[in-house]
Amino acid sequence: MSLSSVLLKRLQFQRRIITAVNVYGTRSFTTTEGHRPAIVHKRSLDILHDPWFNKGTAFSMTERDRLDLRGLLPPNVMSSEQQIERFMADLKRLQLSARDGPSDPNNLAKWRILNRLHDRNETMYYKVLIDNIEEYAPVVYTPTVGLVCQNYSGLFRRPRGMYFSAEDRGEMMSMVYNWPADQVDMIVVTDGSRILGLGDLGVQGIGIAIGKLDLYVAAAGINPQRVLPVMIDVGTNNEKILKDPLYLGLQEHRLDGEEYLAVIDEFMEAVFTRWPNVIVQFEDFQSKWAFKLLQRYRNDYRMFNDDVQGTAGVALAGLLGAVRAQGRPMIDFPKMKIVVAGAGSAGIGVLNAARKTMARMLGDTEVAFESAKRQFWVVDANGLLTEARENIDPDARPFARKVNESERQGLREGSKLVEVVQQVKPDVLLGLSAVGGLFSKEVLEALKGSTSTRPAIFPMSNPTKNAECTPEEAFSIVGDNIIFGSGSPFANVDLGDGHIGHCNQANNMFLFPGIGLGTLLSGSRIVSDGMLQAAAECLAAYMTEEEVLKGIIYPSISRIRDITKEVAASVIREAIEEDLAEGYREMDGRELRKLNEEEIKNYVMNNMWIPEYPKLVYKED
Repeated sequence: MSLSSVLLKRLQFQRRIITAVNVYGTRSFTTTEGHRPAIVHKRSLDILHDPWFNKGTAFSMTERDRLDLRGLLPPNVMSSEQQIERFMADLKRLQLSARDGPSDPNNLAKWRILNRLHDRNETMYYKVLIDNIEEYAPVVYTPTVGLVCQNYSGLFRRPRGMYFSAEDRGEMMSMVYNWPADQVDMIVVTDGSRILGLGDLGVQGIGIAIGKLDLYVAAAGINPQRVLPVMIDVGTNNEKILKDPLYLGLQEHRLDGEEYLAVIDEFMEAVFTRWPNVIVQFEDFQSKWAFKLLQRYRNDYRMFNDDVQGTAGVALAGLLGAVRAQGRPMIDFPKMKIVVAGAGSAGIGVLNAARKTMARMLGDTEVAFESAKRQFWVVDANGLLTEARENIDPDARPFARKVNESERQGLREGSKLVEVVQQVKPDVLLGLSAVGGLFSKEVLEALKGSTSTRPAIFPMSNPTKNAECTPEEAFSIVGDNIIFGSGSPFANVDLGDGHIGHCNQANNMFLFPGIGLGTLLSGSRIVSDGMLQAAAECLAAYMTEEEVLKGIIYPSISRIRDITKEVAASVIREAIEEDLAEGYREMDGRELRKLNEEEIKNYVMNNMWIPEYPKLVYKED
């Protein structure tokens, strides 16, 4: 063997060793913000007023000297643990005094206190949130975020995120450069037109984008310096806030049609021009636009719609979990009879996802796809949806029941929900209607006739007041053996004799952080149906057989970081399988394809930001 070939082999071997160290070692893929010094271009009071870099009393003495902070802080240097202990003590004490009288819920008071911490010290804020995620996720997101959005004009203290309005047309390409971060990984954008089940809240809907990104940071470890909440203000049709002199948004009616699309088009072009690798999640757009915008952009941009696709994935995981909880093999899913109350963007998204999964289990043919739709009965505000309905929404049309089939079942166009449940005797009753109490005593009594030994009830509408029923109502009327899952959190129900009625929260939080993180780390240029399907199936398989048979089909939010790691890894594997993966940072697509399952999970974990104070080094601009 020649000397040159020996040297070549040695170099190749060394390169493989270096690659292995980069991939599996802790240095290359730990997030730079969490484990390496951060370069800052400010000192003194400026650094104390910057929530991204402020450490408060945790600045070391050497940092105080380096950053001209000596004398500007009390002399005792505190650890982050001591800071959190002091904050938590203050939070418990201040909760009551922060309330605006008896009508102000405690969770809104908690939100105010946490928001003040967010304004001062981001690292500590996320440390508190992650360490207490089960308690504070409902505060920073649903259901409390609904109250926040309703009162946002009064709660507004400090700008967070960006606002693009109809008056900014022609200026958005330059506006995006007003945001200080050169790298943005995740944007959550809303137009405020359908905030949760609360309707059109206009510019006040920015609260939903802020809350969602808090969960991306807490659950997925997306770096908080690389997230951006966005409000696109095209007006509002809410007459109450239009007449409010304190309303912060455009006081004019919403744009529609081509004018509306032109604003969204300009926004998308602007953000992807400045940040080509960003992922944009659309949030709480009204149904008439949600599907249209998703279809308009999904093949050209890294984007997805959580209301359509995230809700569908979480619901699908619950439906598959219900099959397991009934002691049936998963292949029985296509046999399940499902009544869906609600035909908005979320409802149609669930129907499409469930139908595709059934079809795949039946052989993934056109015949299977056509057959699968017969397992669904859709009931909207006008009753049962059949082909006799005039002006059917094109997105809902595939799920309209044939008239003759309905008549054979004793049903007709417009049959009420209770009639449908009585005649169909479904395995699952799924609510995405945003109508609180829709699953009345009569409807739940009718479900007792289900042909399933363990019927599933999913009142998934948010916030809590819009839930179609409560767990107490479901367990007391239908029986102890039901499967229960809701969109908002409820406490478990004591059934007596030591038995517990488990209240599973079908929270989108179980999926969207992992979808976003997995897409980011895979480098895929789109979010494919396969990647979303992989995420849902990962969540469905996460619970053990023992847990599922007890009626526990969703995990505890306290496990959210681990759940997100698993979901992100499944999304990456699917992106690799579909040949979409292009890699992230030092990990290019070719190296990513070489990783086995455990190595992909390690890769994900090493790229999840953790809230630790970095060493700060001052450098002049």
